[in-house]
Amino acid sequence: MPTKEPSLETFLRLWTVEDYHRMVEVGILQPDESVELIAGQIIRIISPQGRPHSSAIRRTRRLLEKALGEQVFVQTQLPIQLNNYSEPEPDVAVVRPDSRDYIDHHPTASDVYLIVEVADSTLKKDRDIKAKEYAASGIEDYWLLDVENRQLYVFQDPTSEGYQQQLILPEDETVTPQRFPEIRVKIQDILPLT
Repeated sequence: MPTKEPSLETFLRLWTVEDYHRMVEVGILQPDESVELIAGQIIRIISPQGRPHSSAIRRTRRLLEKALGEQVFVQTQLPIQLNNYSEPEPDVAVVRPDSRDYIDHHPTASDVYLIVEVADSTLKKDRDIKAKEYAASGIEDYWLLDVENRQLYVFQDPTSEGYQQQLILPEDETVTPQRFPEIRVKIQDILPLT
């Protein structure tokens, strides 16, 4: 009788957030190393960023801070702990303000109002891998700004299997954050200038 081949899961060890932090503490990962923990896997962040990517992050942060004011924190490329196996560093995250500035923990999924990832060379990873992880963690509103094609993917209605609603909007459209229906964002205002 032939033996059954072991599955990939048999060989795959998923890292926890605690493991990930410990790797930094003991020097396996350097504090300035460009990596993030997604679904138990340590993923290298593409670096250096191109100018269009950086410009879109700055434009998005500035627009959201101006529109939302003191009712939120708008953070850029800082950790968010989604669950025990994911601590991504989204390009832009709109989170619940914390009077202690999250000194004893990173924002968790329940603190997040909106995540925006900017993609020039990472579209597939951000659309397929990160979107699934954000949905499984209950992130209600995930925007993926496709710099190259000058459009915005809007993901809403999360389930454990992914987002139930996915729209692709061209740059001449506007979008409204789910938690802030009074705000209208022109997609061209968060894209880098051409």
